[in-house]
Amino acid sequence: MDIYLVDGTYELFRHFYAVPSAKDVNGQEIGAVRGVVTSVLSMFERGATHLGVATDHVVESFRNDLYPGYKTSEGVAPELLSQFPILEEALEAMGVVVWPMVYYEADDALASAAHQAAKNDLVNQVLICTPDKDLGQCVVGTRVVQLDRRRDIVRDEAGVVAKFGVKPPSIPDYLAVVGDSADGFPGVPGWGAKAAAGTLSQYPHLDDIPKDWRDWHPSIRKARALSESLFSAWNDALLFRTLATLRLDVPVFDTVADLRWNGPRPNFEEFCRRMKSPDLLRRATAARPRT
Repeated sequence: MDIYLVDGTYELFRHFYAVPSAKDVNGQEIGAVRGVVTSVLSMFERGATHLGVATDHVVESFRNDLYPGYKTSEGVAPELLSQFPILEEALEAMGVVVWPMVYYEADDALASAAHQAAKNDLVNQVLICTPDKDLGQCVVGTRVVQLDRRRDIVRDEAGVVAKFGVKPPSIPDYLAVVGDSADGFPGVPGWGAKAAAGTLSQYPHLDDIPKDWRDWHPSIRKARALSESLFSAWNDALLFRTLATLRLDVPVFDTVADLRWNGPRPNFEEFCRRMKSPDLLRRATAARPRT
């Protein structure tokens, strides 16, 4: 079996800015919710059998306690924020396993689910459905991959190396020095993508980098400047790496069988009526597994 793990936060943002506004019977904005539910349903129609969706029930997480500049919900459109709980309810009504994150982030749930699913010999492949670069650290060979559904791109371990110049386990170190504007931390001054790739391809983790720049591999350009910048900001670099490292211990499921989709629940009909989408009920019912 293949396991599909969907980044519900990414999907909701993507649909919010891609589809027209729509209101439910109560006047609540639900355009993005309807778009995501339709998109997930299409995965079942194309043959997906085991699937889970992770969402950021609240944008803030434990990382905000570690670093005050970490991303928050400030500036996010209220019409978008208000749709998160609605999306979670709608997906659950459709019979989908949902992990709404409060203390952790959706990415942590996806990482934990991928890690756990990959240990099961019955699983053929784990597909993490998001282009988010953070999740690149979870890729393992061709067994755990990222799937960018919008562009229909599958990124395996070779793909991560081709894109970033480092192997998946080095992605947190890479982001620590390069920075991640989406998550709100700046990285280390003077370290760009090329410097990070060149250095971390020789020394996979920050702790592996020699303290004396003269001991660095000769292929690394501007070693002295990079060394001085890194070790003068060492504590920040380690903190940023912690922020970029996804957790693997989030409670997600007991067995992969929990992720099997068995069709919509009885209350999905009410959700479809509320969203003015009777066709969703018909499609979900038609796609329900027969065995």
